Amino acid sequence: MSLVRSAEPATASCRNTNLYSIQDSSDSTGMAIRMFGSDKHKPVYVMDSYSSESYEKYFLDSPTDELIHSSSSGISGSWVRLQDVSSCQIRDYSEIQSPDTLDSDSDKMKLKLKELERALLADNDVDGDDDMFGTGLSMEVDGEWSDPIRMGSHHDSPKESSSSGSYLDSVSGNKEVSHVSSQTPKQMLIECAAILSEGHIEKASAIINELRQKVSIQGDPPQRIAAYMVEGLAARMAASGKSLYKALRCKEPPSSDRLAAMQILFEVCPCFKFGFMAANGAIIEAFKGEKRVHIIDFDISQGSQYITLIQTIAKLPGKPPHLRLTGVDDPESVQRLNGGLEIVGLRLEKLAEILGVPFEFRAVPSRTSLVAPSMLDCKPGEALIVNFAFLLHHMPDESVSTINQRDQLLRMVKSMNPKLVTVVEQDVNTNTSPFFPRFIEAYSYYSAVFDSLDATLPRESQDRMNVERQCLARDIVNIIACEGEERIERYEVAGKWRARMIMAGFKSCPMSSNVIDTIQKLIKEYCDRYKLKEDVGALHFGWEDKSLIVASAWS
Repeated sequence: MSLVRSAEPATASCRNTNLYSIQDSSDSTGMAIRMFGSDKHKPVYVMDSYSSESYEKYFLDSPTDELIHSSSSGISGSWVRLQDVSSCQIRDYSEIQSPDTLDSDSDKMKLKLKELERALLADNDVDGDDDMFGTGLSMEVDGEWSDPIRMGSHHDSPKESSSSGSYLDSVSGNKEVSHVSSQTPKQMLIECAAILSEGHIEKASAIINELRQKVSIQGDPPQRIAAYMVEGLAARMAASGKSLYKALRCKEPPSSDRLAAMQILFEVCPCFKFGFMAANGAIIEAFKGEKRVHIIDFDISQGSQYITLIQTIAKLPGKPPHLRLTGVDDPESVQRLNGGLEIVGLRLEKLAEILGVPFEFRAVPSRTSLVAPSMLDCKPGEALIVNFAFLLHHMPDESVSTINQRDQLLRMVKSMNPKLVTVVEQDVNTNTSPFFPRFIEAYSYYSAVFDSLDATLPRESQDRMNVERQCLARDIVNIIACEGEERIERYEVAGKWRARMIMAGFKSCPMSSNVIDTIQKLIKEYCDRYKLKEDVGALHFGWEDKSLIVASAWS
């Protein structure tokens, strides 16, 4: 039985395909394979019961009017108090300090070095990596959005308050905010974000209350994304984004017969799966001529990527090389099977034994920022491969702290002299952009994701709602509602990752034609609205003309 339930697609050209079935699997593969599609063991998903009339119930920390207007509501960190909305300015760490406020020459030098680094990684990606076909800005500003954006405070700096030329100045005195009732949810969202960026809490609150009456988590894609984005805006006003982000996580860890919502997302929105396949393809290419290979994965999660990798290794001609896999994962994460990394390792070891692949698994339960080379047990004579799949965007960079864990990790890996490093990330900038343009960028990106789900699963599907809530909504809320260290989902476009990898000393390793051809054929079989583009050695996977996932390889 396919992992994804049979559904009538929105377009005739799209159909459900179980991507885990790409690799042939016989009954001899046992339990390790059955969780991904056996008739004997149907996967039971993590589900919650809710309806379109009560979608706010699972936003456990959804702000109420009392929270929004309470005089005791304070906003900590990079937020200002609600009582002082006229000076609402969200600033990055680097803009809080100036040379005059630094205490020592050392501090001034650190600031200068950080300014240089930020200049090298400027927000404006001249290569246009976030626009898949070079058609313009990744925000895809159309007629519905263009006027508010031109009138809004769309500055290069996070300072978004303005005494003149603001968005609100464009609304004439005889027009009340209630005029938004005739607008679409998309138009209302952008107006609310523009108003909120200028600190006008009460007016934004009025639009939010009206939006909540027009959206549904079981509606069409614009209604569904609006339902989550409006709660992100409300959480931003109430400074409850951090709590809401945590509340939207899975209620419990997935067990041996239950798959996490993230795993379902990889099935029903295959751009994510294509990213894993590209990384695996590059890894297999690096196996050539090697007798022993050591792969280090800094976010192994449930180990799903390595099921297909082990299956592929088993089919290679000749004797397969000895594979040693070191899995690093945060022991506090719930996106993992009960039992943690040990269960993941046992499952992979059983699969490898059945398929005749020499295999060892070693668990390193640690936060990525605390990992040192000595913890990874690298041995002479092994080809070292490092896999970064949807991990690096969680590492704080120079815009959050002078420690810059993101580049620090890359430099540490480079010092270990790996044969190959693979990077898979979402192709969108939610890292250094100030709130208003970040909101627009997030809407454009996640609209494409929601649209792609509409072509794969029916709107009333419980699996689809679980995926949208536990995976997509969490990201959306964190991107919109949080600032500073509380903003965890800090994605960057392909050009930024390329710059970081080059600065760390890596050289690009373009994907082989064999890898590209294989994925291209699969995309055509799956749905003709999914696209693949190769650019500067990286593979971009997108929905129609929007790049969603980028995969690259480095040495």
